[in-house]
Amino acid sequence: MYPINYNDVLGARTRLRPFLDPSPVRHYPPLDELVGHGIRVLVKHENHLPTGSFKVRNGTSSITALSDDQAARGVIAATTGNHGLGLAWSGAQRGVSVTICVPRGNNPEKSAAIRGLGATLIEVGESYDETTAACRALAERDGKTVIHSTNHREVIAGAATMTAEFLEQAPDLDAIIIALGGGSQAVGAAVVRDALKPNLEVYAVQSVGASAQHDAWHDGVPRAGAPVRTFAEGIATGSTYDLTFDALRRGLAGFVLVDEATIARGVRDLWRITHNLAEGAGATGLAGLHALAPQLAGRTVGIVICGGNLDAARAVTILSGSTPS
Repeated sequence: MYPINYNDVLGARTRLRPFLDPSPVRHYPPLDELVGHGIRVLVKHENHLPTGSFKVRNGTSSITALSDDQAARGVIAATTGNHGLGLAWSGAQRGVSVTICVPRGNNPEKSAAIRGLGATLIEVGESYDETTAACRALAERDGKTVIHSTNHREVIAGAATMTAEFLEQAPDLDAIIIALGGGSQAVGAAVVRDALKPNLEVYAVQSVGASAQHDAWHDGVPRAGAPVRTFAEGIATGSTYDLTFDALRRGLAGFVLVDEATIARGVRDLWRITHNLAEGAGATGLAGLHALAPQLAGRTVGIVICGGNLDAARAVTILSGSTPS
């Protein structure tokens, strides 16, 4: 079973409409040539949304669904950046106090942006999973509502609005490839697919350096605290999640891994062809398309630049032709 249904997606779209314009879908013929196999590539530019990421959908969906009492007590979340940015932005729209927990040594530009949007930022834990545990403890102490980046129905409903929008803009879409961290966007895509276009194939892609979700999808065994080593912090998760684990196994047509060098090449190719600077997770869909291209030959395939918040140091490294460590 999916954790949400299509009526939840429609409700989220209604709540998002006053705050967010649709993100554009664009076709770049040189991307078709790059991928080959007669594939027509369509790019969904979630990096053009406020905060530069699809996570602003998730934040706005969850913040606007709070009761007045919950809004008055404030919310708290753990993040490596984009989820926190989305919550901070949407919290500011409604006047809700937002506290964001990030791992120590987090992307400094994302941390500064979260503070700039008025949220309280706390650096705690050496990894995302440790930060999540600390976040839960703080929520219990302070009486705040936890908005998990994945295990939250309104977060998943917000993420699902991307695919609903994509299909309106490109009804001829045959498949969509999604970079997967927690799985909110991929599960949302499956829910929308079942309601609007059952023959749409939804694929997921992860880095070999953070393969917990991929491995669990293939062998059916949930993961917790698996090693994570990827510069693409948006997909740097070492665990599976209750609300998305079964849904991903049911809803995905396939799940592939790509290496870090291929993700970095994706950043360079998207910059060269679209002149959009994608963060690592934002280029992972293109990296996955290279792996899946033979089986998707001759079809119209959507990829998502899910985020564009690449920090300056990594941008210099990648655009110079190297791969961040």
